Amino acid sequence: QVQLQESGPGLVKPSQTLSLTCTVSGGSITTTYYAWSWIRQPPGKGLEYMGFIAFDGGTYYSPSLKSRTSISRDTSKNQFYLQLTSVTPEDTAVYYCATGVVYDRRNPNEYDYWGQGTQVTVSS
Repeated sequence: QVQLQESGPGLVKPSQTLSLTCTVSGGSITTTYYAWSWIRQPPGKGLEYMGFIAFDGGTYYSPSLKSRTSISRDTSKNQFYLQLTSVTPEDTAVYYCATGVVYDRRNPNEYDYWGQGTQVTVSS
């Protein structure tokens, strides 16, 4: 029953910060599931796990993106956020938020609930 919806700018300039919002309904980011995650898919490539914010506010980031990634939340709005700094054209992708009952939270294939995805293009 949980629903997720991504929103944010579709175009970001190189070196700037990519900022996205995931709005959750039908469940609470503090109680319904453990991990509330961001996953992306570059053109022609597979899903890439980025990180999550846990129900208690703890965070985990993919080692390859940790230095540039920040995930935060606003529990009063039932939203969580993604910020990716110093973007390059390699960051062009469809970005998804996702959640569900999973064993390996780093594995995109284990997530049950996904937003529709939002295209973000990094270009000058």
